[in-house]
Amino acid sequence: MIITAGMRTDIPAFYSEWFLNRIREGFVLVRNPYRPEAVTRYELNPDVVDALVFCTKNPTPMLPHLRELQAYRQFWYVTLTPYGKDIEPNVPDKRMIVERFKELSVATNTHNAALAGIKNDPIQKLDAVHWRYDPICITSRYTVEQHIKSFAVMAELLAGYTHTCVISFVDVYNNVKKNFPELRPVSPEEEIAVTKAFVEIGRKYDIAIKTCLENSQLAEFGADISGCGTKEVLAKALGLSAQGLTLEPPKKKFARPACSNCIISGDIGAYSNCPHLCRYCYANHDKDQVLRNHKLHDPASPFIVGNSKPGDIIHTAKQESWIKEKTSTFFP
Repeated sequence: MIITAGMRTDIPAFYSEWFLNRIREGFVLVRNPYRPEAVTRYELNPDVVDALVFCTKNPTPMLPHLRELQAYRQFWYVTLTPYGKDIEPNVPDKRMIVERFKELSVATNTHNAALAGIKNDPIQKLDAVHWRYDPICITSRYTVEQHIKSFAVMAELLAGYTHTCVISFVDVYNNVKKNFPELRPVSPEEEIAVTKAFVEIGRKYDIAIKTCLENSQLAEFGADISGCGTKEVLAKALGLSAQGLTLEPPKKKFARPACSNCIISGDIGAYSNCPHLCRYCYANHDKDQVLRNHKLHDPASPFIVGNSKPGDIIHTAKQESWIKEKTSTFFP
């Protein structure tokens, strides 16, 4: 199975000590965000955890500890956008993140390649670190033209270290309206202009543009709309063929139907717990709740927020390996 850390909160940036403690102890407890008394226990054992999937805006705190994760294959999404402190108040300097991105790419691709028995060109063959340029917000400061210029600069800097950039356009949910009241939806015309330009720039630097939950018509302009977390994406990152993973997409209803092909699940994070405090974030309710939850964090706890409570009902997740070929038969 896959363990995700974390789409609900940036675990590598803010909770790396806690995560490493969970790896050392071999399990983690996760509250259901809608039924807090319902707790899932996941075993953190490489015999049943096929990959650790990380989502972060700052991998720096995890980089010195990658050796502790050497038993696990890894796949990373690193978000790198042009926004300043007006939108991403606690995200570090982007030039520093570019350099850490490069370090992470070399380390992760080399590691996954070694586990798969691949000896040559690991970054080119595996592509285990994807760049996320999202969400794309259009404002008076961050215009379509400015996004295109910024993307070109970043693409040149990341060329050779990633071959995929995932883009999406901001969704103005109710909590986003509260935290970013002047934000507006991106128009279809703006989506097309951005996508066309990004695809053209990406081709120059061998970076494919994938969309996440966007209009399928963007495929007409060269975007890959097949999904950003599919079995095919993960298999390549791990150095396997798609047939090397037995997993199929979950058979359940999704709030967003476009997620139906995504196999990245088992999120061990928690909502309203990311101190980046990005104003467009769908996963944070408001600043006060984030700060309250962050204060409850105990690096020694099996929970990312707080500890066990009376009435907790713990369910042990059914976990099994989905990899049927431990070394690559796909890549030379």
